[in-house]
Amino acid sequence: MDKLKKDAERISSLEIQGATDVCLSACDFLSDYAQRLEIDDKKKILKKLHKGKDILFATRPTEPAMKNGLNYILKKLEKELELIAISEIPSKVQQFKDEYHKMLLDSKAKIAKIGANRFPDDDPEGFTVFTHCHSSVVTAILIEAKNQGKNFRVVNTETQPKLQGRKTAKELLDAGIKVIHVVDSAMRWAVNHFEADIILVGADSITSEGTVLNKIGSRLLALVSRENHVPFYVATPLLKYNPETSFGILEIIEMRDTNEIWEEPPKNLEIVNPAFETVSRRYIDGLITEAGIFPSAHAYLWFQKLYPDLVS
Repeated sequence: MDKLKKDAERISSLEIQGATDVCLSACDFLSDYAQRLEIDDKKKILKKLHKGKDILFATRPTEPAMKNGLNYILKKLEKELELIAISEIPSKVQQFKDEYHKMLLDSKAKIAKIGANRFPDDDPEGFTVFTHCHSSVVTAILIEAKNQGKNFRVVNTETQPKLQGRKTAKELLDAGIKVIHVVDSAMRWAVNHFEADIILVGADSITSEGTVLNKIGSRLLALVSRENHVPFYVATPLLKYNPETSFGILEIIEMRDTNEIWEEPPKNLEIVNPAFETVSRRYIDGLITEAGIFPSAHAYLWFQKLYPDLVS
């Protein structure tokens, strides 16, 4: 358990960032924990794995892809528990972990191709994409569009206070994509000045009402898109849908360490550091998912259709 707690700290300390990386790492950590267990009782093993799941859940409040993954592993294990030997449990956990990894990575590959279709095939003047923060799904779309020979440039934000936008810029530059980097507070000016054709962001969570939670600043960008009549799309696997929201449970806005903003602030200064904010479905032109592009309010229907084992 001590090793699992140390692994979990890598997520809570933000050593591991990004919803996809957090999800894949947490599933790996649970699988590794299962390999280390030396218990000769199935129910006790399952109890230990659920406790491990709870430790990983607690690392980040706004990570439904991770929660769906850990739930997938344990639900599949519970279904087969009576049919397998105790010695088979570690390998079964690894099998189900690998299945979920493949589901997530396959969905990302499908989204990249679907999202790239939103870029024009022949635009001599160049197509301008605006994005915020870092999303591996968004970068996958942009790199796929580049590989298809489409002509475009990307304007991206630095993303305070952890500067995840720099990761986006570096990945796109490495792929040969032209990037213009701006500070967060310049997003409205930049959308106007560079005449953005589309705004494309990722997501950390999707609720039953079609609300998306993403990096702080995303709602501001959505409002800018509405003001300037620029289409606003959210690219995300449906595995980031939070099924608990169907039962009235609200998503939590994660409040992060204020030292990220100011390590030695003046005395008596109150600092708040919200990591995410909500984007209402009314500002989202469409979700770009592995099932296609559709209104965000339809996320639950497609999640239920594609991943029935994850519906609570």
